[in-house]
Amino acid sequence: MKTSRLLLAFLALQLAGCARGREHVVPTAPMASAYKETPPGWKVAAPADVLDRGPWWMLFNDPLLDELERRVEVSNQTLAEAEARYRSARALVQEQRSALFPTVDISGSGQRAQSSAGSSGFRPPASTAYRIAIGGTWEPDVWGRIRSTVTAAEASAEASAADLAAARLSVQGELATNYLQLRNVDSLIALLVATVDAYEEALRITQNRFDAGIAPRSDVLQAETQLASAQADLEGLDRQRAQLEHAIAVLIGEAPGNFSLAVALQTDPVVPVVPPGIPSQLLLRRPDIAAAERRVASANASIGAAEAAFFPDFSLTGTYGFSGPELGRLISASQSLWSLGLAVAQTVFDGGARTARADQAKAEYDRTVANYRQTALTAFGDVEDQLAAARVLERQQELRQQASRAADEAERLAINQYQAGRLGYADVIVAQVAAFNARRQLAQVIADRQTSAVALIQALGGGWSAPGK
Repeated sequence: MKTSRLLLAFLALQLAGCARGREHVVPTAPMASAYKETPPGWKVAAPADVLDRGPWWMLFNDPLLDELERRVEVSNQTLAEAEARYRSARALVQEQRSALFPTVDISGSGQRAQSSAGSSGFRPPASTAYRIAIGGTWEPDVWGRIRSTVTAAEASAEASAADLAAARLSVQGELATNYLQLRNVDSLIALLVATVDAYEEALRITQNRFDAGIAPRSDVLQAETQLASAQADLEGLDRQRAQLEHAIAVLIGEAPGNFSLAVALQTDPVVPVVPPGIPSQLLLRRPDIAAAERRVASANASIGAAEAAFFPDFSLTGTYGFSGPELGRLISASQSLWSLGLAVAQTVFDGGARTARADQAKAEYDRTVANYRQTALTAFGDVEDQLAAARVLERQQELRQQASRAADEAERLAINQYQAGRLGYADVIVAQVAAFNARRQLAQVIADRQTSAVALIQALGGGWSAPGK
């Protein structure tokens, strides 16, 4: 017993003083001190502004969009898949951690034996033997190999959690984009319906003028052509709307055949202004960057596990049990037995396998570092792209509004002059087409500003909200 106590004390000292591990340092990523494409007049978000990862889609002030986003969280199958991968990663962590603890088992046996009779004819009586024992095996993590494996698994699980957040943000953004595009189609449909009505009225006027002998037959044919083209465009918008509606149904986990959205017009479309913060904050906010950084940490811990393989393995085994001929009197001190053993194993030659595994782990670490830096650079590029889009689209909307107002006035004057006989119908058609295109382009640029705001929120990691909200 004294020897076993000394052995256990030695192992405890080894565990306390010899565990190894690699310290993880977050790799650096090239970045600027500020975003170059920030539109003039936009403020830099304070740190408190960008910590909340709440329902960012509420910035668009659309209750139906809020409801659809809540359904995505519950029913989207892409998120369900990502969530299952995360649970699997957490289970792997528990499996790896279990190696830090002893394995205990219990065993029992019973045997009855009878020898054959000898030459004298005497048959000895049958003998019975019973045995029950509790055994345990423990591999002390002297060099930190198991702990490094656990650390790697934990970092991988955290990467899976970040992947889940990235998948959630992607699906939320896709839903918001599809929904806003659908509402834009609703606006275009309403615009085209009004245009068809105007073209029908123009055809009626032209037909009356032709019947009165004032206008030629060609004017009627041109009016009919223009009306039919607008009606064909209207059918195309119906197809586009149906496709967007189906896409939304799939995102919220609904069969497209059971889902529909009523037509609704955005009377005052909301285009939220999203302060971008500073580039260094992006490294803390984007879930894809967080996932890449956690994979760097996992690869770093895997190097420690690979390097620990160069040191000897220790294992401690022990049993305690009872053995005897009678089951009823088996458990008694006089029939007890125990054993305790220590095994040490060291690989002497493996043809360079351990070195190759260590080199592989280091190469994988270098790969994850490069991936982390590339992910960060891509994220900075995404933000710059969307900031530039916000700046350009805002100016475009101002110009489209001016163009639409001018085209509307030109259309009104052309129709009046045609009815007064001072202008040919071809000029009316040119004015009507220009007015319709100006209205459509204005509606489109507003929709582009909304979807660009969604893309900027995604690029910044989602969840921004104004101070006080």
